[in-house]
Amino acid sequence: MTMRLLSLLLAAFLLAALPARAEVAYPLTVTDSLGREVTVPAEPKAVLLGSGFNLVALSLIHPDPVSLLAGWAGDMKGDNPEIYARFREKFPAIEDVPIIGDGVTVSFEAALSLKADLAILANWQADSDLGRQAIDYLERTGVPVVVVDFNNDALDNTADTMRLLGRVLNREEQANAFADFYDARIARIRERVAAHPEPGPTVLMDAFPNPEKCCYAYGTGGLGAFIAITGSRNIAESLPPQGGLVSIEFIVAANPEVYIATASPGGTYSGFSVGPGVDPEEARETLARAVESPFLASLKAVQDGRVHGLWNFFNAVPLNVLAAEAFARWLRPDIFSDVDPDETLKEINDRFAAVPFDGAYWISLKAN
Repeated sequence: MTMRLLSLLLAAFLLAALPARAEVAYPLTVTDSLGREVTVPAEPKAVLLGSGFNLVALSLIHPDPVSLLAGWAGDMKGDNPEIYARFREKFPAIEDVPIIGDGVTVSFEAALSLKADLAILANWQADSDLGRQAIDYLERTGVPVVVVDFNNDALDNTADTMRLLGRVLNREEQANAFADFYDARIARIRERVAAHPEPGPTVLMDAFPNPEKCCYAYGTGGLGAFIAITGSRNIAESLPPQGGLVSIEFIVAANPEVYIATASPGGTYSGFSVGPGVDPEEARETLARAVESPFLASLKAVQDGRVHGLWNFFNAVPLNVLAAEAFARWLRPDIFSDVDPDETLKEINDRFAAVPFDGAYWISLKAN
């Protein structure tokens, strides 16, 4: 037997010994994030994304998520052009994917013309009148609609939502691996806080700080839940879960021990710039300017240097595990000194991400 033949036989043996990727059987009926039963007739090949941010979720379980798209909304491209640019560098075909809406509205005519076999909507879209109309329209034209939720109760729902996407898109192995990874890191935070029940600091989370007016504070929902998981206390917990406007007097009276600002790259809605593609020094400098106003500068949080910033759109993507770890490190450094979101991001990039995520997604006024 020649060496070439022996090598071929050995290669064939090794390939046969590898476990086959588990295949999903279609038609497939699933329960989506709104509790709706949805039947998907066949493996989706032409997907409509009601929110462009859900491309991030697809990119964690599929090596070429853009190849799945029949059409998508332009909200990620518009709100976070830097993260869009990263996808365009890796997958130039994204430039040719038709836009079907802006994340708030959906063009029914465009959706119908694209001959999609699945639509994925975000929970906040499906909860609106326009979203319900879109679901009804798409389903009447034969396009099944699956609703996903990375926003409401994200700490409890994100892993299950990834598993849902994995089943629907025939990527269960990859989705389950990410969900297990996510669950393990959230469990570490919960377990350690349970072992240290003493209360953490008081916190203000200020969405898109604006020197012209004050202030939109996160409540206990969305990213606000990431305060509570650390055992810390949100000064805006009496507001509706989504948060709301608060006055200077309210903040000064509460005098929070920690201040966290949220924003987007380029300071789209405020002067503070943080998120994909942002240099850490730019993020730190713009955060420093955001707390220069006299009333913020007088707060205990600012006086003590406990000022931090975070990419606001963590509330739309399964990367929110990074926000949870950043909050743990910032708010309870005494029990989370070994938790490092930078290392977690590196592992996500190495193990899961079709497009690596880079930039200053979180920042502290004081460099480590």
